[in-house]
Amino acid sequence: MDQTAAATPQSATIAERVAKTGIDEAMIEALVRNFYGKIRDDALLGPVFGAAITDWEPHLQKMIDFWSSVALLTHRYDGRPLPAHVRFDIGPAHFERWLELFRETTAEVCTPEAAAFFEDRAANIGRSIQMGVDFFRKQAAADAAAGR
Repeated sequence: MDQTAAATPQSATIAERVAKTGIDEAMIEALVRNFYGKIRDDALLGPVFGAAITDWEPHLQKMIDFWSSVALLTHRYDGRPLPAHVRFDIGPAHFERWLELFRETTAEVCTPEAAAFFEDRAANIGRSIQMGVDFFRKQAAADAAAGR
């Protein structure tokens, strides 16, 4: 009897996604490196990221792991993105610009199908982080007003 592992629902999902989009590790790395190159040069986002990140390579590797986990379900990312964003003075304009640059980059480095996949996930992730940042700021203001 063959002892190789049977295909799992997860592996079938990934195989289907790869077949439809062409997403692979090389595409993810190109997306992340090109995107963060744009971020670093951006008038609005560059100063925010530049103040937070002094050594870019570990951050890029973390983001490659993040997008690999999102797209290929590799489970390599184990961070907590919300606490990392709450401490910065960022608002809707920052999230809009982030998404604009992300969409621009996906159009440059991805197949149309992969771009649509990444853009959908990025919009949801950005929205979630923005809502989390807003919630924590409102909670902190309420606590301060209540003397807590």
